[in-house]
Amino acid sequence: MNFDKWFNKQSLLLKALLMLIPGVNWITELLVRGSVALRTKSLLHIVVFALFIFLGWTWIIAVVDFVYLLLKGHLILGK
Repeated sequence: MNFDKWFNKQSLLLKALLMLIPGVNWITELLVRGSVALRTKSLLHIVVFALFIFLGWTWIIAVVDFVYLLLKGHLILGK
């Protein structure tokens, strides 16, 4: 699964739009985090992916990820 690599290659505008649309942002974050967890097999990424599944629907996480995306160009632990 290489969704994280595809997502990180996109323009900042497209990434921001994907993160602003309700529902689409949750699916995008789920795919990026799942892709990173499967690719790296790092315990940290697996734990973050599991936490996101249970807490990712909260708007606070979406806002923090959106701001981090605008500052750094990728999701938190999404690279």
